[in-house]
Amino acid sequence: MAQLKVTLVKGLMRRKPKQVKTVKALGLTKRNSSVIVEDNDMINGMIEIVRHLVKVEEVKK
Repeated sequence: MAQLKVTLVKGLMRRKPKQVKTVKALGLTKRNSSVIVEDNDMINGMIEIVRHLVKVEEVKK
C-alpha cells in the first residue's frame, strides 16, 4: 500500500475546531511537523478537510 508524507505548513490559530481536531488526529502537532501515513480512504478524507493547511507528498520506497 502507498504511503503519504503529510506536513503541516500553516498554524492552527483561528481555525475551526473540526480542523484542529483533524490535524491532531493525523498526528501533527506543530507547524512544519511531518508524519507518514498509509494512503486509504479515511486518511484521504481527513486530508481533504485540512488541505489548505497541509502539504502532501507520496513516499517512494
